[in-house]
Formats: sequence, structure tokens, C-alpha cells
Amino acid sequence: MRTFFKTEVGSTSVLLGATVLGLLWANSPWADTYEQFWHLTLGLSFNGNEFSLDLRHWVNDGLMTVFFFVIGLEISREVTVGQLRDRRLIAVPAVAALGGLLVPAGIYLLLNAGGAGAAGWGVPIATDTAFTLGVLAVVGARCPEPLRAFLLTLAIVDDVLAILVIAIFYTDDLSVTALIWAVVLLALIVTLRWLRFWRAPAYVILGLALWLAALISGVHPTLVGIALGALVLVYAPREHQVMLAGEAVQEFTSMPNARLAVQAARTVQQAVSVNERLQLRLHPWSSYVIVPIFALANAGVRMDGPSLSHAAASLVTWGIILGLVFGKLAGITLGTWLPLRLNWGVLPGNLVWGQMLGGAAVSGIGFTVSLFIVDLAFTDPVLRSDAKIGIIVGSLVAAGLGWLIFRMAWDQGGVCAPPRTEPEETLPETLAVPVHEGDHVRGPADAPVTLVEYGDFECPYCGRLHEVLEQLRERHPDLRLVFRHFPLRELHPHAAAAALVAEDAAAQGRFWEMHDTLYANQRHLTDTDLERYARELGVEPWLDVPGHLEHISADEESGRASGVRGTPTIFLNGTRYHGRHNLESLSDAVEALRPVTPAPSHERDA
Repeated sequence: MRTFFKTEVGSTSVLLGATVLGLLWANSPWADTYEQFWHLTLGLSFNGNEFSLDLRHWVNDGLMTVFFFVIGLEISREVTVGQLRDRRLIAVPAVAALGGLLVPAGIYLLLNAGGAGAAGWGVPIATDTAFTLGVLAVVGARCPEPLRAFLLTLAIVDDVLAILVIAIFYTDDLSVTALIWAVVLLALIVTLRWLRFWRAPAYVILGLALWLAALISGVHPTLVGIALGALVLVYAPREHQVMLAGEAVQEFTSMPNARLAVQAARTVQQAVSVNERLQLRLHPWSSYVIVPIFALANAGVRMDGPSLSHAAASLVTWGIILGLVFGKLAGITLGTWLPLRLNWGVLPGNLVWGQMLGGAAVSGIGFTVSLFIVDLAFTDPVLRSDAKIGIIVGSLVAAGLGWLIFRMAWDQGGVCAPPRTEPEETLPETLAVPVHEGDHVRGPADAPVTLVEYGDFECPYCGRLHEVLEQLRERHPDLRLVFRHFPLRELHPHAAAAALVAEDAAAQGRFWEMHDTLYANQRHLTDTDLERYARELGVEPWLDVPGHLEHISADEESGRASGVRGTPTIFLNGTRYHGRHNLESLSDAVEALRPVTPAPSHERDA
């Protein structure tokens, strides 16, 4: 259970569970208690002075400040030592995020400009990172790692843009005095940072005072979280600090005692920036506690007949649905195409447009920040209800559309291959390297037909072919199968590691068992998964990586020499097979290659 909750699907499941619980509570026989509970007042009173907020505001204005603080930490890290340092890598997702803001907002305003719901144009602009990453985790191997990295960068830029929108367009009733105090406190925090004063209690006290000043000023206090997160020190581990940490640990190992243990722990800790340490500590609280509580407090909307009927006729609802579903898809797609066309930047990895469209569609899942803006944009409870229904419906449709596009892009054709930019080449038709002792062979040595497959353990078509080949072996017991590695690293990030573990199993006489296990678990091929499969088969993983890499490289080289450009590629008795990868087609091809048995003499005479 702990392992599951550490995954993207785990954190998304908690958020989804809180959302469903909020909806059930708001639509249960005890629906009145939902609003009553979240309007309970909690505060402090001292000598006649009182400060209090209802529970929903404590969540939205207080707890969510921690959520935005974590976002600020992440933004600061990416800008300083992460992907956002590289202009060409950030250009495409940045423009895509801008397109994903402008087009949904434009669609919403086309329907609502000048009306009572005009202020809600900011609702469909935000992508919910948690739900998006959760859906991509469910999509599994259909979403390659480069696309995940691209969408994560896009989500970070999207968060920055959404925060700017909140700060500029959803702040009113400013108190100048409180705002001046907020600026002074922020300047004091910056000064302490400049003086390299690193006492945490001082920052905590000043941060709380800054939050209170922002709350009183009318500026949304969650912006304080972003500002403080961006100010936290971040740096890549420095070589001398790493060396000092190693020496401290070595000293403790040679003479273990409490003093050296504390010193070693402190030295190791200081080798990593405060930013990363805070992210490690706060991210679980943000993902598993704060955001689910926010969803529970804000997702509870009546879904009875009158509410749904009103929402179905509301331009606010339709503006949000169309903005999230079609606006995000069109805006991100256009924002991706434009900088690529103008050569402003590049995409990570070797992505194809089918995958990009799926990612753009999934980015239409707007939840946390969208609900947050609803609370700022509308005071009318009816408009709030219409907007929340629009968010829920639009997010569900966007998730379904993304899944459909990924499935269509995944199932298109029958071979996995990197997108080609060079002219078509004439490929060899014969196997360049005959079957030899080093090959992985299944079947009799004197088989009349030998089938050689160049495969990739993460390739979906290889997975389907694996089932067909099992049936083919049952139909033709004298068939000989040979498997050669051809991992497509650009498309399948786990394929090479899977091939290495398969070679570990081969060295210990268990190749085909591991081969079958990997194909049975194609969507679960992380290093942890691979190590588990190895343990279950009694195999020691990562035993001879250099040697196995040499074997895999030899397979790949023989494949390229034979004209293999994608997986699966099949050779029957040394000749490339061009037919369909189904049982009947392959069985007919095998039968056609069998030697013709001469008829008995009396049958020839007849």
C-alpha cells in the first residue's frame, strides 16, 4: 500500500477519492451539513481583538498557501538547475502553455462576454498537474517519458501564468497600508537571504506575518506561498560538499558514536539545497493531505435534477467545458506547432504528433486551480454551482478524449518505429546474421521453419505478437523461434533495461521465463518492477551489464544490417516476412515453407 501511494496514480487516487466524497456528501440526505461544516468559524481572540475565518477560507487561503509554496519551490528549482534553464527546451512548452491559456479564455469569453458570468474566464485556463500526471500514469507505456517531461514543464509554466492571472485580475479592495506592510516584510525576507542568515524560525515568523498582511491587504495570500517558495535557496550539490559528506560518513563508519552520527547527518544534509529538502518534506503533505482537503471543501456541488438542468442551459458551464476540452487541445497544439515551425525550440526525445495531441487533450483536466478561481470569480452560489459542474464534466471529457487519442495513436499501424525524416530507403530482404549459438532459441534445432523476431519488450505490437506466436507454436510444434533484441530507446524508455534483465535471466538459464514475464507486464517495467520479476524467478539482476549490453548491441547491429527499422520485424527461414501479424497469416506462411513430402509411388501412378 505504501508503494502504491508513492506513485502518481496513488496521489491522484487520494485526490479523486476526496472529490467523490465531497460530491456524495453534498448530494446525500445530510447535504445541509456540508455547507454548515465548512462555514464553521475558527479564529483567535486576544484582549478584545479577534481574527477568524470559516473553515473553507482556512483551507483556501491558509492550507493552499503551502500548496503554492511547493509550486514556488519547484519553479525556483527548475529555473535554477532544472529544465527551465535551457531556452530551447522551455520555448515550446512555454508557448504551448500560453496557447493553453489564451484559447480557453477566448472561447469562454465568446460565450460569456458582457454577461453575469464574464468574470469566470480564468476558470478554464489552468491544468491540474496531479490529475494529469495520474491519467498519464494510467495510460502507461502509451505515454513515453519525453512526453511526460514536456507536459510537466508545460504544467509548471501553466501554474506561473495562472498565478499571474490571479494576482492581476482577481485581486480587489486593496488596503494600501496592509499592502505596504506586506512589501516591507517581503523586503526584509529578501534582505535576510542576501545576508545569508539561515535561521528557520525567523523565516517562519516573517512568513506568517507576510501571509496575514497579504490577507488583510486584499492580495490573495496564496501568492505569498509562491513568492516565498521562489526565494528559497537552491543549488546543485557542490563537489566539495559531497566530498565532506563522504568523509563524515566514513568517519562515523570507522568509529560510530552519537556525536559523529549527528555531524555526518548534518554534513550530508547540507550537501543538498534547502529547496530540495523542503520539497521532499512538503510534497507528500501537499499531495496527500492539503489538495484532497481542498477538493473535499470545494468540490461538493449539488448534482440533482434542477442543478443539472440549470447548468445544462448555462453559458458559464458550456464556456468552461468547451474551454477545457477544445480550448486546451487547440491552444496547446497550436502553441507547440508555432515555435517548432519558427525553430524557436525543440521537443525532448523523439515525440510524434499523436502523442502530443493526447498530452494536449489530457491537459484539459482542470481541477484544483480552476476550483480555486471559481471561489474568487463568483459570489453568486448559482454561478459557482454551474462553474463547478462545468469543471467536473469538462475534466472528465478531457481525460476520456486524451485516453482515446493515446489509444488511436498507439494502435495506429502494426509496428513501433521512430518518426522518419529522411527519404525512404530500400531495405534488405534477407537476414544478415544467421542464427547462431548466442541466440535465444525456442524449438527443435532441426526445425523445417525458423522464425526470427526482432523485438522490444515495451512495444505494444510485440506484446500482441507474443500471444500469436504462443498459439503458432501450439499449432506447429516443430517451429523454431529465435528472439533478438531491438529496443527502441527513443519511444520506449524502459525497453533497454528490460532487455538487460532478460539477459541476466539468460545467463542463469531463465531467458524464456523472463521473456514471457516481461511481455505479460508491459506497462510495468520500471527498475523496481524489473528487480521484482528477477527475484520471483530467482535471478540476480544487473549482474553483468557491460557483457549484456554487448550482446544487445550485437543484436541491434545485426537488425540494422538486416533492414530492421521498427518492431516487431520477422524473418522466416532468413527472409523478411511482410504479411499480417495474426495467427492465420503466419500459419499459412509457415506451411508454405515446409518441405513438400513426395506422394507414395502408387498415388503417383494413379
